[in-house]
Amino acid sequence: MNSHFQLQWEEKQNCFVLLYPEGMVQLNQSAGEIMNLCDGKNSALDIAKILEEKFNIVGLLHDVNEFLDDAMTRNWVIYNV
Repeated sequence: MNSHFQLQWEEKQNCFVLLYPEGMVQLNQSAGEIMNLCDGKNSALDIAKILEEKFNIVGLLHDVNEFLDDAMTRNWVIYNV
């Protein structure tokens, strides 16, 4: 995750939010679950597998990749080689 953003659970809103100097982004459940797993160690495949197991569904890799592409465009996450 980009160090300019802080992910935290917001009890009042019952969701994850991304905090940054200019404001806050409220994340839906799927986005929050993915961002919560962006720790610099998990790959997109790891994240998809963890969420598939957690929610007992299959085929999430495409959705995870789509979200991460969007998150990179917004600078929420940074891809490190």
